[in-house]
Amino acid sequence: MAAAEAREDSGQYVLHHLTNLKLDLRSMKIDPDATGFWVLNIDSIAFAVILGALLLFFMIRVARKANTGVPTGVTNFIEMLVEFVQGQVKDIYPHANSLVAPLGLTIFAWVLLMNLMDIVPIDWLPLLGKHVGLHHLRIVPSTDINITFGMSLSVFVLMYIFSFKYKGVIGLGKEFLTHPFFIPSGPLMVLNVLLIPVNVILRLVEDIAKPVSLALRLFGNLFAGELIFVLIAIMAGQAFNGTASGAALGFAGFVTQLVWAGFHLLVIPLQAFVFMILTIVYLASAAQSHGEEH
Repeated sequence: MAAAEAREDSGQYVLHHLTNLKLDLRSMKIDPDATGFWVLNIDSIAFAVILGALLLFFMIRVARKANTGVPTGVTNFIEMLVEFVQGQVKDIYPHANSLVAPLGLTIFAWVLLMNLMDIVPIDWLPLLGKHVGLHHLRIVPSTDINITFGMSLSVFVLMYIFSFKYKGVIGLGKEFLTHPFFIPSGPLMVLNVLLIPVNVILRLVEDIAKPVSLALRLFGNLFAGELIFVLIAIMAGQAFNGTASGAALGFAGFVTQLVWAGFHLLVIPLQAFVFMILTIVYLASAAQSHGEEH
C-alpha cells in the first residue's frame, strides 16, 4: 500500500501526491519537472472533462425521464436543485436572462463533482495509474490553480460581455471614468479630469480582484483539504511499522481520516455554492449601473 511507504520518506510521499501528470508541449513528453506556459497538467484536464461529460450525460437522461413518466427521487432532486438555483438568480440578477440560471447550475454541479473527487482515498487511483505507466496522478481538478483560474477567467470575460450588452460602450466607459469619485456640479467639477486616472486604476483593481479571489478561494480550500488527507495517510501508514506506537498512530490516522472526511463533505458543496453565488453576483453587478445598485 502506498500509504505504508510514507513512513520511509514522508517528504517524497507528499511531493508525489502533489505533483501533476505534466505534458511539455515543446517536447511532447511527460515530464513531472516541467514548468512554464507550455506545460499542461493533463490529469487535471482529463478528470475535469470526464466529470463534465458525465454531468452532461446524467442531466440529459434526467431531462428525458422527466418528460416521459412519473418523477423519480433523482428527478425530484434535480428539479429541486434547478428551482433553488433559479431562485438565487431571481433574487440577485436584475434582468430576465436565459443564460444565467443554466450557467449557475452548471458551475455548481461541475465544481461539486470536481470537489467530490477529494473524498476518493488518495492512493487508490494513483496506484491504479502506476500499473498503466502513469507515475503521477492528481484526481481533484479543483486543487489545480490552472483549472480554478480558467473557470474564474471565463466569468471575468462574461462580466465584460454583460457590461457591453446592458450598458454599451458609452455606459461602460462612463463607469470607468467617473466611478467611484465624481463631482456632479459646482466649481470643483474641473477636478473630475484629474480623478479619471484614479477611477480607471481603482476600477481595474476591482475587476481583476474578482476572478483572482474566485479562483484562489476554491483552490485554497480544496488544496488544503487534499494536503490534510495526504498528511493523515502518512499517519495511518505508521500502522505498518510493526510497533505498538505505530499501531496507535495508525488507528488515530484512521479515525482522523473519517472525521476530516465528514467535515470535508460540508466544505465541498459549500465551495461549489460560493463559486456559483459569486458568479451570479459578479454578472449582476456587470449588468446594472452603479445608480441601480442596492
